[in-house]
Amino acid sequence: MDIPISGFCDPRFRAVRDAFMANFTERGEPGGAVAIAIGGRNVVDLWGGHADVAQTRVWERNTLVNFFSVSKALCAICANVVVERGLVRLDDPVARIWPEFGKEQITLRHILSHQAALPAIREPMEDGAMLDWSAMIHALEKQQPWWEPGKGFGYHVNTFGFLVGEIVRRATGMSIGQFIRRIIAGPLDADLYIGLPLTEHNRVAEFRWPPVNPTADIPEGDDMALMRWNTYWNPPGFSGAHWINTPAWRLAEVPSTNGHGNARAIARVYSALARFGEIDGVRIIGEETLKNAVIEQSHGIDIVTQRTARFGLGFQLTQEERKLGPNPNSFGHFGAGGSLGFCDPDCDLAFGYVTNDMGPRWQNPRNRALIEAVYACL
Repeated sequence: MDIPISGFCDPRFRAVRDAFMANFTERGEPGGAVAIAIGGRNVVDLWGGHADVAQTRVWERNTLVNFFSVSKALCAICANVVVERGLVRLDDPVARIWPEFGKEQITLRHILSHQAALPAIREPMEDGAMLDWSAMIHALEKQQPWWEPGKGFGYHVNTFGFLVGEIVRRATGMSIGQFIRRIIAGPLDADLYIGLPLTEHNRVAEFRWPPVNPTADIPEGDDMALMRWNTYWNPPGFSGAHWINTPAWRLAEVPSTNGHGNARAIARVYSALARFGEIDGVRIIGEETLKNAVIEQSHGIDIVTQRTARFGLGFQLTQEERKLGPNPNSFGHFGAGGSLGFCDPDCDLAFGYVTNDMGPRWQNPRNRALIEAVYACL
């Protein structure tokens, strides 16, 4: 099979290149990229495969792709920075900066650690409503918690970014996409976006989302089953689904879900985080703020996914069931399809991987093979 693979790989990390190639030849990868930095220096920057379903367009150095929940870590950086700047406090009611939100018992800490009990909207919403910021914010203002905030946690799959984004907007006057460009992407020269300008759409890889025709099979009176269903499917296409490859989806800010970028940009961000917030004289978050952000806040069985999970203040923390390498202090965020960004401060490692295929969400063999390969080289 002729797989177009391009880029750079330090000879010491040949095993990563081999694993990346095997993703195509053995694990069904259509197109993707991986980038790894050690000690702030790039040692792997590879891309390959095809950027369209018809396999007529090769993946190029500057190809962008939707990396889904990898963008939650960008939101987490923003939220922690507004705390660092004294614009919001972690344990104050969110309603202090967002009065229409109400729900005085919910704090920013609850939101960042997925304890806010707002993973879903109960009232049915129109298809495409997630592209309308005002509609989503108004719905979240009306929504009452599904459980007692702070008394359990559940992955806010799609609402996380709207909740964090509105707090950032109230605190800074900028949308979260604008704030990301201002404090992260611009200073680091990282090619990533939430809300992709139309001028960049020609660079985006087509994403392979399997055809779905979801139907709700919710037992009458089962409120938790309704919550889990609505987390993903209210409004329809909330996570991307049939909207994924449209200009409207790419232009909108759906912060939990529609971040666009490449592996190199993700690794660049995590190179700064691996070095406690600063690289090449550019600081994106304070050292103490970041250390606080990766202290465990939630750990156990997630109410939404019903799997074991572990969160800091917006970041996923390494856990036995889903390791980010062998060391205990690694943190980052997975994305649907297998995209992943993380860092390991113990060995000053930063990792970025993107794909244009909806592979396994929980245990993804492609990102796992790449992680195992890089640690085997250290």
